Amino acid sequence: MAEGFSGVDQSKPSIARVYDYLLGGKDNYDVDRVIGDKFTRDLPGSVAIAHANRQNLVRAVRELALAGIEQFIDMGSGLPTADNVHQVAQRHIPDARVVYIDNDPIVLAHGRALLEDNPHTRVIQADVRDPHSIRQHPDTIDLIDFDRPVAVIHSAILHHINDDEDPRSIVDYWQRQVPSDSYFFISHFRSGGNPETAEAEAVLQATFGRGRWRTDQEIRDLFGDLEVLEPGIVPSSLWRPDTTEGLTRIGPAERDLTVWERLIVGGLARKP
Repeated sequence: MAEGFSGVDQSKPSIARVYDYLLGGKDNYDVDRVIGDKFTRDLPGSVAIAHANRQNLVRAVRELALAGIEQFIDMGSGLPTADNVHQVAQRHIPDARVVYIDNDPIVLAHGRALLEDNPHTRVIQADVRDPHSIRQHPDTIDLIDFDRPVAVIHSAILHHINDDEDPRSIVDYWQRQVPSDSYFFISHFRSGGNPETAEAEAVLQATFGRGRWRTDQEIRDLFGDLEVLEPGIVPSSLWRPDTTEGLTRIGPAERDLTVWERLIVGGLARKP
């Protein structure tokens, strides 16, 4: 990867860069690959979590765009990869607007380089735990019309927020900012009550020193009073999976999931 990004601490692993490595990307350092290799070596099958989550996000954004949603705010967006939110949305709505949020300076640098010729996107370096600063950021104000429906995305980010940082309040803040018929997508690591869950969670805790995997009820509570849409909050691989005809199926898939695929769940909700 390119070296010399300002503000990058190459001695510490980054959530965004480890995720990039697990997805097969190249924007990561040795320290990130050490963590990624621990998952692939010691917890075989765990990489399926990253891929299941990414595909869930792609399907959700596609459906939102097909439903006419033209504005997206992607919290903790991570490094650019295949089928980013703006690419999926603009495939159906060419002038769809997307604001990406991440606190990693490499995400900022790569995102801005990728999107410099796309007038309908912005990348903001900010902390999702400070939603007010994101809401008041000039790029957000310039690109997002909060009088019209907005899709707010928290994909695999809220499980990195500690309980005492109140992840529910983050979602509640954005719920107050957007009008009716706005949408919220959340995916989250799920407590599985098995050795695989405990070991994978321990690796993340030891690496990043924060976050918590939550129970089904705790994940549901993050949505607050929002109307959770079918099929509910389910393993990401089961959230409206594509059929062989390229259509989306509301009901669950027929195949059995691996224990790893059951550790990441997703849900889409609407503000009434």
